[in-house]
Formats: sequence, structure tokens, C-alpha cells
Amino acid sequence: METTLAAAPARRRAWMWVIGAAIAAVAAYRLAASTGDGAPEAPPGAAKPAAPPVPVVAVAARRGDMPVYLSALGTVTAYNTVTVKSRVDGQIVRVAFEEGQAVREGDLLVEIDPRPFQVQLAQAEGQMARDRALLAVAKRTLQRNRELLDQGIIARQMYDDQQATVGQYEGAVQVDQALIDQAKLQLTYSRVTAPIGGRVGLRRVDVGNVVRASDEQGLCVITQVQPITVLFSVPEDDLRAVLDKAGDGRALVVEAYDRAGQKELAAGTLQSTDNQIDPATGTARLKAVFDNADRALFPNQFVNVRLRLDVRENVVIVPGAAVQRGAAGTFVYVVTPDATVEVRPVVAGPEADGETAIASGLAAAERVVVDGVDKLRAGSAVKLRGAEAAGPARTPASAQAPPA
Repeated sequence: METTLAAAPARRRAWMWVIGAAIAAVAAYRLAASTGDGAPEAPPGAAKPAAPPVPVVAVAARRGDMPVYLSALGTVTAYNTVTVKSRVDGQIVRVAFEEGQAVREGDLLVEIDPRPFQVQLAQAEGQMARDRALLAVAKRTLQRNRELLDQGIIARQMYDDQQATVGQYEGAVQVDQALIDQAKLQLTYSRVTAPIGGRVGLRRVDVGNVVRASDEQGLCVITQVQPITVLFSVPEDDLRAVLDKAGDGRALVVEAYDRAGQKELAAGTLQSTDNQIDPATGTARLKAVFDNADRALFPNQFVNVRLRLDVRENVVIVPGAAVQRGAAGTFVYVVTPDATVEVRPVVAGPEADGETAIASGLAAAERVVVDGVDKLRAGSAVKLRGAEAAGPARTPASAQAPPA
């Protein structure tokens, strides 16, 4: 019994040695796995394995002409807008237009009951006939009084009174003529015609409605959309350049694009500039006119406007995606003949249609990376993808050295 109790601590110590050895074996195995299954470590100073080349898309820079634009947001406005109103009171007996119809100047739009005005005209003409007859009688009487006065039969006062009567009737005839003209004018106003050519909006009256000349609503609205205008604003700092170019007598081209700025809707010319700068925004309003032959522009439509100020000729042009910006400034990744990339600082110029002009730092025919730049560093090995891999890259002797 005592022997059994004495052997128990020895057995526990033996099991602890076994467990410790197992733990040490597991730790050694994991260490070996992390260092490559026990492979020997590389000696100090040995070169690390080269990273695989980065697949990129490169495009050769080209020479060409680059337009210089001012971009702005614009609102399409009708060249002319007219609210057609009645100039007389009366009941509508005919609506001669369809909603949305294109009309020409002078086309009949609405006809108001003409009978009241016809009656007024007949009454004025009857009054005129009566007064003319009285005038004729007064003139004959004046002629007889003249003869009697010469013979000394009547007094001078009688002749003068008759002469005044003739003058009164002549004045009455003139008033009658004015009443006739007024009645004819009212009769003309009973036919409401289009004051301008354009597009008719939704009608605001129906047959049977009684309209008055004092109504503010009007009968319809006509907008002239051929030609049509666009209002937009430019910063006051750019206004001087616009005025200088417009002052040379040249027609500045203005292009209108859709909301996304991708599709060109119409091209026109700058028509005028406002005579003052808005102090609240520091901008000046400009107006451009477009033929709008295909009716692509519609009143109150929002468009992206580009005003072409100038054209830079024979400059180096690259896709806009090639131009990168960092803490050191603007740069591009240039593909060298040894299939690596060089970080080249450049001075970027104007941009248009997804392309950027390079003022300095890059030569034509040099290849710049446009896709895959997020994985590149100076000296990174690259592999060209697609058709760009066919021709060799060229690095002229005049190229700038990469930044340190």
C-alpha cells in the first residue's frame, strides 16, 4: 500500500514530461511551416524574387488641335414668348388651333362672336350717312347766303352763322368716320390671330367662354423655338476673355449638351452678354442662339453649355485618364523600352472630350498608361494588354528624368 502511494507522484511527473514534449513538437512544426516546411532561410543580402509585371493599357501621345472651352450650366429659353389675349369682350364661337400646333404669324387662333361689332359698324355708318346729308344741305345753303350777301339782301351775321353750321357738320362727319374705324377695328379684333410664328401651348379657353380684354390669363401662349436661345453664366474672371474674343468680330461657337454632358444636342453662336455682373454670384449672364432645326432644345430645359474660346494648335494630347495628380503635382506613367514605367511630371493644359493637352514634359508618340495605374510605382514592370502591345515604345532624348 505504501509502495503504491509513493509511485503516484512519479507517474504524474512522467505524464507532465510527455505533455511538454508534445507541445514543443507542435510549436516546432508550426515554425517550420511558416518558414517553408523547414527550408533554410535566405542568406542576408540575397535579392528578393521579382514581382510579376503589372498588366496595363497604354496609348501613344499624339499631336493635334485642342479647343479651349468655358463650361457652364444653361437654361433654354424661347426666342420670343407671347401670351395671346383678347382685345375685345365677347363670347368665343370658334377655336381654330390644336394644342402643340406650329403656327405662323397671322394664323387664326380664336374667333369671338362678331355680331355686336357688326351692329356698331352699321350704326356708325348710318350716322355718317345722315351727317353727310346734313353737311351737303348746309353747304348749299351757305352758297345761297353768299350770293344773297353779295346782293345785300341778308345781313353778314346770317352768312357767318351758316358758315359755322357747315363747320359743325364737317366735324360731325369726322367723328362718324372715327366711329366707323373703331367699329371696324373691333370687328378685326374679334378674330384673334398669332402675333408671331411658333408653337402653341395648351389652350386656356373653350368654345362658349366669355372673354374680356382685362383677363390676365390669356387665351394661349406661343413660344418661338426656331431659333431658340440658351442663357448661361460665366465667372467674372473669364468675362474679359469672352469680350475680347467677341470684340474681334468672330462668332464664338456655343455647344449644348444633355444633362450627362455626353450627347451634343445643338451648336449655335454667342449672341450677347449682359451689361452687368451679378454681385451675389460674381457671374455674368450670356445668351447664345441656336437654329434648333430638329427641335432638340425645348424651353426651360437644362443643358450643359460649352463656349469655345480658342483652339490650341499642334499640341501634345493624351487621354484624360493618363493624367494623374499627386502631392508633387501632375504626372503621367510613361512606358519605357525595357517594359517598365517612368513617373514623368507634366504641365497639363486645357481639357475637352475626355482628352488633355500637355503643355510640357511629354513628347508625341510616347506611350502613357491609361488603365492599371493604381498598381504602379516608379520602375514597375508592366505588360501591355491588347493592340498597344504590338509596337515598341519610344522615349526621345529630350524626355525629362523621373523625379527622385
